[in-house]
Amino acid sequence: MKGQFEKIYRISTTYQTYKVIGKDRFQKLKENVLDSLLKSKKTISEKESLLKSERKNIQKLNTELSKTKLDLEAALKKENSISLLGAQLNKTTYNLILWFIIIALSLALSFFVFKFSRSNILTNKAQGSLQDVELEFENHRKKAIEREQKLRRQLQDEINKHRN
Repeated sequence: MKGQFEKIYRISTTYQTYKVIGKDRFQKLKENVLDSLLKSKKTISEKESLLKSERKNIQKLNTELSKTKLDLEAALKKENSISLLGAQLNKTTYNLILWFIIIALSLALSFFVFKFSRSNILTNKAQGSLQDVELEFENHRKKAIEREQKLRRQLQDEINKHRN
């Protein structure tokens, strides 16, 4: 474009202080300039429509990004919490409750094992004492039966002596 203006300026004739350009060359330059302006306007229009579509795309992507961020926050919140009896609890709180229950049950189990072993020892002692007492009672009963039989014999002997 710039080259065409310089060419026309060089080949044009001078009249006083003016440059004289031929009509056909002027028309050709005019067509070229208008054609270049039309191309420029068309390019600008294309660039503006492209810019507009890119702005819409950016706005759409920003909307999707904010939605994705919200989804991520919800997913992280869900991941860091556990539902216990319908209530959402933080994992740390859940772990504390779980360990408290485990420790409480372990202590209760230890207490009952201790009580059971203690009761078992006392029961074994009582059973041993019972066997000793039963053995003693059995010996005493046998001796009492023998004494009673001896006394009956003596009584029968005395009765027999007195009859005779």
